[in-house]
Amino acid sequence: MARKSLVGVVADELLDRIIDGEFPPGSTVPGEHELSARHEVSRMTVREAMKTLQAQRILSVERGRGTFVNPLSRWASLEAVLRAAAEGKNDADASIQLIELRRMLETGACELAARRIAEEDITALFNYVSAMKAANSINDVAAFVEADLAFHDVILRASGNVFVSVLFEPLHRVLEKRRTETSAVPQIQEHAIGHHQNIAEALRSRDSVRSREAMDAHMQQTLDDLKQLVLEAK
Repeated sequence: MARKSLVGVVADELLDRIIDGEFPPGSTVPGEHELSARHEVSRMTVREAMKTLQAQRILSVERGRGTFVNPLSRWASLEAVLRAAAEGKNDADASIQLIELRRMLETGACELAARRIAEEDITALFNYVSAMKAANSINDVAAFVEADLAFHDVILRASGNVFVSVLFEPLHRVLEKRRTETSAVPQIQEHAIGHHQNIAEALRSRDSVRSREAMDAHMQQTLDDLKQLVLEAK
């Protein structure tokens, strides 16, 4: 793996501090002198690191006032947004928006998969549902999450649309973290098992409308569970 440049190191460490909440949206970040002393690099290196984050719309410069942190909704770097979603402290909005994104993409993928899915993939779906039930019976959250993610991966691939799989690939780490949080709640596991069973049966019927509706119902239940059983409990 190529060694990261000093500019990249400084930019990454400043981004980490932003994601950690040290510099919330609307706040100013330290100046070049302070950052160069902290990182023991030249002010030119710091300036280039700041330009990197400005290009990603994470930071914005207001002449005469300073450099400010933009809200997450303005960031233009998918990698940075995913890091914020995975590691950020105040991530309720990111959690909800992630489900909204999944709903838009996965309902369509499920509709496409109904017409294209192979028999062996349908068998795999039911096997993953059985694995989720087995994991639920012994409260093995890691095994439950593994089967859950694998179930959805089958559908994404079965959609036959290469862009769907490519779009979801960078989300995997965030999805795994989110599933681990929500699946720790037994009631959420039970809801998920029922909906995954419905989705598998809909896909076996080859009914594209039924399949889309089954996935949409699952996404709605996921959103409701997140709001009522996770976010409200914090």
